[in-house]
Amino acid sequence: MDADLPTEVLFIGGRAGVGKSTVAAEVSHLLASAEVQHALIEGDNLDQAYPQPWRGGIDLAGQNLAAMWKNYRSAGYRRLIYTNTVSVLQIEPLTAALGGTVWSVGVLLMASDESARSRLALREIGSALDEHVQRSATAARKLAAEAGPAIHRVDTDGRTVTQIARDLVALTRWPDT
Repeated sequence: MDADLPTEVLFIGGRAGVGKSTVAAEVSHLLASAEVQHALIEGDNLDQAYPQPWRGGIDLAGQNLAAMWKNYRSAGYRRLIYTNTVSVLQIEPLTAALGGTVWSVGVLLMASDESARSRLALREIGSALDEHVQRSATAARKLAAEAGPAIHRVDTDGRTVTQIARDLVALTRWPDT
């Protein structure tokens, strides 16, 4: 692997319940089937702590991403699938954390309130469901309003995970490079 080649990133963002993790796993499977070397990082796990580090102004997610990506690059990886609810709003600081030259594609997955609620109901139990549904709706409004025109918007309602993942793989152009 040529260390001078740029890092290429597919940033997948979207509200809770839109299918970011599921779609990312399918994108990874499709790329692996095409023998495209890549890594997958779930950004929500990079600063999952209480109290939340970001509330105190600590960019633990960025620091952890930088450390992890340094290890991946040392191992020869240069393509990354990165998921996080607001990743498409934070492409500049995230690419800075990756270091070097970075080529990126941002994708905002979108779903109706009804679809997000039904998906969240499959994974959230007890009293947390209503809180997650409300935060998801708030995030959807923020993402729709603040994601710039360069961000690709992909509707997930009524589509299979494989259909959505194929659309995202096509945006990366990775099997062809």
